[in-house]
Parts: sequence; C-alpha cells; structure tokens
Amino acid sequence: MDLFEQIGEALLTAGKDVSQKAKDVSEIAKLKIDIKAKEDYVQKQYIALGESYFTAHKDDTECEEREQLFLIKEALDEIARMKGEVLKLRGAAQCPKCGAKMPEGATFCSSCGTKLDDIFEEE
Repeated sequence: MDLFEQIGEALLTAGKDVSQKAKDVSEIAKLKIDIKAKEDYVQKQYIALGESYFTAHKDDTECEEREQLFLIKEALDEIARMKGEVLKLRGAAQCPKCGAKMPEGATFCSSCGTKLDDIFEEE
C-alpha cells in the first residue's frame, strides 16, 4: 500500500469511529431524556397517590400517618385563610359553592346564583 491509501484508510476508519461516537452520544442523550420523563411521571404518580391517601384518610385518628395528615390539614386551612385575606384586600370574596370570585357587596354569585349576603357579613 502506498502512503495515500494508508492515509485514506486511516481517515475512513477515523470517520467511522467519529460517526459511531456521535450516534452513541445522541443515543445517550435520548435515553437521559426518556429517563427524566419517566422519573417525572413516577413523581406525579406519587403525588396523586399521596393526595388520594390523604383524601381517604384525612379524618382517621388511628392511622400511623395521623400526624402528617394533621399537618397537611393545618397547612390547607392556613392556605385557605391566606387566600381569603388576599381576596378581602382586593375587595372581593369567593363563592362557597362554586369558587367564583365576586366583588365585595355582591348579593348573589354571578356564576351559580348562590346568595352571598351572609358571606360578607361574617367577614
């Protein structure tokens, strides 16, 4: 073999190696994306399972997780209180039946028709 054939063969081999490395890097990147998507899916399922468990057992007094359930209920109550405070500062209230936001002083909910007089008097 002469020098040019050897150089050509070396370039061809190097090109194949580079091409294979690029394919490997691409495949690794795709797999990492797929792994992340599956991990995100599992996290969402854990959250849904936890919410389902909470809903089913939030009033249980004899379960092992009663302290965590109490802390979650306490946090949800505080969130509701703070949301009500935000609405009050904006001069609004939330319909207890449908959750629609109404201007303060409204007599009826414009979304579902619930009478709101008593709601504003309590605050």
